[in-house]
Amino acid sequence: MAHAYTPGLKVTERAMITKTRRLPILGEVLVEKGQAVSPDTIVARTNIPGNPQTVNVANILGVDPDDIADFMKKKEGDSVKKGELLAEYKSFFGLIRHHVESPTDGTIEMISTVTGQVTLREPPVPIEIDAYIEGVVEEILPREGVVVKTEGAFIQGIFGVGGEAQGVIRVAVEGPNDVLDADAVRPDDKGKILVGGSLVTAEAIKRAGQVGATGIVAGGIIDTELIEYLGFDIGVAITGHEDIPVTVIITEGFGRMRMADRTFNLLKKLDGFKASINGATQIRAGVMRPEIIVPGYEAESTDEGLDITAGLVPGTPIRIIREPYFGMLAEIVELPPELEVIESEAKVRILRARLEDGRVVTVPRANVEIIES
Repeated sequence: MAHAYTPGLKVTERAMITKTRRLPILGEVLVEKGQAVSPDTIVARTNIPGNPQTVNVANILGVDPDDIADFMKKKEGDSVKKGELLAEYKSFFGLIRHHVESPTDGTIEMISTVTGQVTLREPPVPIEIDAYIEGVVEEILPREGVVVKTEGAFIQGIFGVGGEAQGVIRVAVEGPNDVLDADAVRPDDKGKILVGGSLVTAEAIKRAGQVGATGIVAGGIIDTELIEYLGFDIGVAITGHEDIPVTVIITEGFGRMRMADRTFNLLKKLDGFKASINGATQIRAGVMRPEIIVPGYEAESTDEGLDITAGLVPGTPIRIIREPYFGMLAEIVELPPELEVIESEAKVRILRARLEDGRVVTVPRANVEIIES
């Protein structure tokens, strides 16, 4: 009989990691295949066209649209500065004067004698992408970007906020059940990625931002404190684009949740190593997990621990990755073979699992992932 299973979060001392670094639009690749890169190496760049601005020249001058070309001081393709004269109309021997100034720096893109409007294009916005991780350029994507490859330790979290960052890992608590509070954040933690145990408090995150820490990793967080830190509710959107000073990665779920021993013990081994982190998370289709990457870490063992390939069976420890039990740990108690109708009226394979508080709940099999006990 075949078994269905969902791989758990990756926690490994040694993994081959590849990252595709791609521009949003076509541009220029700045590195070569085989070149060694650091996290801040700019690998590609491009320019995004600036925003257009429309000026109703005919209306301001009080002339017919088909006459505006006679009063323009600039022509299509000319560069202009904010406040520079675009058009001017004089009458009664110069006693009456109307003029139009540019509202922005940019370029004259179009002069319309049909609408009487002039379209200005703001200066292009330069975009650069860095390598994010220390490694080697494995592949060039012509005019798009590169693929960077590295080998090292790799840890995934269940949820995160904040974008890409780098820093030196510092384990700030004694054990996986300890709380990372503001008192555990030191004045010299600038540039550090702080590791907590079962919980990180909102005050600790604020304090970390004040001293210049770049990231925090902890087992759990109170949802209301996360909202307080962000200033808004994240809903179900993709995270990672928040304008916050400290990237936060949660490894277990919401509430106070002891960090898995495997994760905490590996982070202790990585204390003092430089890491690249990213809090970007997508829970729905196209799952994306927050991550901690430590290139160059030499594993003490050959057990990569990347996947758990045993099937779902009674007694298997799991983590639920969808609401209403998101982040909760459980143990499988039953795997009914029949399809069952869920709230969305879809027929799916389900399982019954016992939560840590003793409740037995029914969830779709696709809504769980296997974890290590």
